[in-house]
Amino acid sequence: MADKQISLPAKLINGGIAGLIGVTCVFPIDLAKTRLQNQQNGQRMYSSMSDCLLKTIRSEGYFGMYRGAAVNLTLVTPEKAIKLAANDFFRYQLSKDGQKLTLLKEMLAGCGAGTCQVIVTTPMEMLKIQLQDAGRIAAQKKILAAQAQLSAQGGTQPSVEAAAAPRPTATQLTRDLLRSRGIAGLYKGLGATLLRDVPFSIVYFPLFANLNQLGRPASEEKSPFYVSFLAGCVAGSAAAVAVNPCDVVKTRLQSLQRGVNEDTYTGFLDCARKILRHEGPSAFLKGAYCRALVIAPLFGIAQVVYFLGIAETLLGLLQRPRH
Repeated sequence: MADKQISLPAKLINGGIAGLIGVTCVFPIDLAKTRLQNQQNGQRMYSSMSDCLLKTIRSEGYFGMYRGAAVNLTLVTPEKAIKLAANDFFRYQLSKDGQKLTLLKEMLAGCGAGTCQVIVTTPMEMLKIQLQDAGRIAAQKKILAAQAQLSAQGGTQPSVEAAAAPRPTATQLTRDLLRSRGIAGLYKGLGATLLRDVPFSIVYFPLFANLNQLGRPASEEKSPFYVSFLAGCVAGSAAAVAVNPCDVVKTRLQSLQRGVNEDTYTGFLDCARKILRHEGPSAFLKGAYCRALVIAPLFGIAQVVYFLGIAETLLGLLQRPRH
């Protein structure tokens, strides 16, 4: 098939373009997801996604919703490129016998893609989560300081705004993590990331391929772009909700700063056990609808860019002989 012969550079460029567009569109929702997942029952700052975004704008300004976006925009290109290219590579290798890919082989290709992408995903998420959650921690400390000031009325009142801790930058965080923990510091939560991304890809890629196939007219080689977009959205949101429990655990494990009276965790099982004991089963679905709202357009856009072949057009223009 012609669309199987897309060059690797084209796949990488398409994945990168899609990632940049997608992240720019949905990053504020992703920030809300991180903050909702990280808050524990003792200190509930936000009641919903909209409440979180409104409070973020009020306390940190409009661009507060984009805290950590620079990390994502820098690393999403290689991440999405690796994921899409790896899936195509494994699908191609598994279909060399000329037979149509079985569901098991499609799932194996997705598994391979999910495993490859964590090389970039883990450090990207590690840095992004610290930057996204810094505002929640700061707001919580400010509320507690205000409460302490009120309770101290009649005595010497403490200065609430005395020392606002400077917000960390991605470069600063990377330097500190490398200095204190080495390269392993950037890969904290690797196991949880694998447990999220591998099942995600196992669900997403076969589901997308089959939904996309359903909308393909018999006479045409490719599905119309709107079919690819809808297939990407449906498959992405379904896979996102399916693996949300692992995403909650991953977010908690990768958060270096804790709010007051919030649990600390020693590993994946310890985290899952404490969440279940202290917050109940529903805590594993925290931020699930935010994640679906993030992933659906992210993967819908990715598949449209990929199937429209924007990179092939750009590379064709660059390779055109000059007279």
